[in-house]
Amino acid sequence: MKRLRYENGDLDGVDAAILEHLIADARTTVAELARRVGLSAPSVSERIKRLEEAGIIRGYTLDIDPAAIGLPLTVWIRIRPLPGALHRVAEILRAQPEIVECDRITGDDCYVARAHVADVANLEALIDKFADSASTNTSVVQSSPVARRLPQVGAGTA
Repeated sequence: MKRLRYENGDLDGVDAAILEHLIADARTTVAELARRVGLSAPSVSERIKRLEEAGIIRGYTLDIDPAAIGLPLTVWIRIRPLPGALHRVAEILRAQPEIVECDRITGDDCYVARAHVADVANLEALIDKFADSASTNTSVVQSSPVARRLPQVGAGTA
């Protein structure tokens, strides 16, 4: 059940503050959030529940360094399916654990996917899975001057 007050991104200052604190540290306790925003813990808990029900908070996750778990090579793969193979390529993408995110895009390519692999041999094996269904173009990530981040809370309001 979505709450009407969130349908257009209308967050009040307290909700925005709660989100900002959770973005900084998703493990912040409800008691600590309550102290920071000046409300009772039950009030903050109810606000978090409403934010979850509205789909604003979609989940809580870990941030793992791929290199630290043996996947030091990060790549972006642009994928152009052969005629009639669009859905087949999407199935291939979903089936590859190395693919950590993928977007369907406009332009010459239909998909752009980010992958983490152990080495060039593993990258080659991943790319080969698309050989019968698409052409690919791969770029190796050298560094990330802007790490993946969440959207700015309140940025969509005028």
